This record gives sequence, C-alpha cells and structure tokens, in this order.
Amino acid sequence: MQFRQQALSKLQSPEELDLPVRFARPQGRLALGITVLVMAAAGFWAVTGTVSSTLRAPGIFTHAQGSYILQSPVAGQVTAVLAKEGETLPADAPLLKVRTEQGDRVVRTIAAGRVTALTASIGAVVTTGADVASVERTRGADDPLMVMLYVPGDSGPGIAVGASVDLTAQSVPSQKYGVLRGRVAAVGRNSQTPRQISGFLGDGQLGQQFSQHGRPVAVLVQLDRSSATESGYRWSSAQGPPYTIDSMTLATGAIHLADQRPIDWLLP
Repeated sequence: MQFRQQALSKLQSPEELDLPVRFARPQGRLALGITVLVMAAAGFWAVTGTVSSTLRAPGIFTHAQGSYILQSPVAGQVTAVLAKEGETLPADAPLLKVRTEQGDRVVRTIAAGRVTALTASIGAVVTTGADVASVERTRGADDPLMVMLYVPGDSGPGIAVGASVDLTAQSVPSQKYGVLRGRVAAVGRNSQTPRQISGFLGDGQLGQQFSQHGRPVAVLVQLDRSSATESGYRWSSAQGPPYTIDSMTLATGAIHLADQRPIDWLLP
C-alpha cells in the first residue's frame, strides 16, 4: 500500500524540467575531445598517407658478367701453379702446368677474369675434365662491382627498377661502417634453378644456398659511386671501411619497395 501511494504521488507531481542536466563531467569532455582528434588524424592519414616497406634478400658481390669453371684438358700431375686466387688474368693466360705422358702441358684461362678459386695444387693428380679453378669474367680492371640479390619468386613483380637498396657486406661490420647505398638496375623476368645460379656464379654450393626457400628471381643492384671512400662506393657512414670489397663476398640487401596507401578507394 505504501509503495502504491508513492507511485501515485510521483505521477501527480510536475516534471522537473527547470533543473539543469549534466551530460558529462569535465574529465569526460576532455577524453571525448582527445578521442575525436585521434580519429580525425587517423582518418586523414588513411586517406593521404603512405606505408613504406622493405624486402630483405641474400646476395653476392659480383662484376655481373658471370663466372666459368675451368677444367683440365689433360690428365697428369700438377707441377706448378702459375696464378693466385684473386688475381685478374687476361684470356689464354697460363694457370697450371701439368706433367703428362706426352710431356708438360699448360692449362690456360678461357676468357679474361678474376680467379676466385683454385682447386688444384702442386703435386695433385688431375684427370681430363676435372675442375681446377673458378674464374669470374670481367671487362677490365675498372669493371665496377655490383650486387646480385636473389629474392623470392613471387616478390619480383613488386620491385621497380631504380628502387633504392641498402646493402651489408659479410666482410664489413655494419655497426661500425654502416651500409652501402645502391639502386636496382635490373630485375629478372623468370625464377632461376639452383643449376642456373651455380652456372652463373661458378659455385654449386651458392646455387643451393640461394634456392633453399624456392626458386628465386635475380635482382641486379648498381652501387652508388663515391670518390671520398677507400672502397670507391657510397656508405651510410662518412668514410666507410678503410679497405675495398672483393667480388664473391656474400651480402644482404634491403630493397625499398614503392610506397603504398593504407586504404585503396574502390570506385564504381
């Protein structure tokens, strides 16, 4: 009975329309204002902003002319090694002297290049067709050094010629000397097999190493030149390392892909 009387009394009383209504406390208005600003900034960035991404890939320093495996044309015992690893030789230069049943024979280079590996030593017995050296082809002493990167096959179409690349060399501590600067000079059209990679680099192990995650696409990177550094190339540090980099040095590249908008508008 008591509750019924209270309910009837409330229905008969006039509404309290003249009393002020507080919609939010000052702290609530501040939080609401900050939320609106953040959402507005996020919306503006989503429409006008861009997202930069990089693609990391392994590679190797090279003169980009490829290599070849020099094989012995005769069988016999090596009596002299006439060149050293790292030496640049012209075409038809003497490399080894082999004693055969018909007398001493000289094994010569096929094309001009830099000797990257010697697998024959004095006293070793070689057979006809045995691998005795690996030679990287070069145009001359001033042939510029480049980097060949091997990226996943499905990433090749997203790489643009001219894209900037940051490179680290296995022989150079990047914490001390920084990274090399370069740009994409060419992108392969087709993915490569381990055999193709090995044939180009003159090393069977590298073909397997660069293909361990599938058949890659070759990306040729041209290094930025600089007369202010010992290596002759531009580094992120002022001077770079106080020595040059040899070809066939392993490298890692970070390719800067084209900027992309976070929201793509679909128009009818």
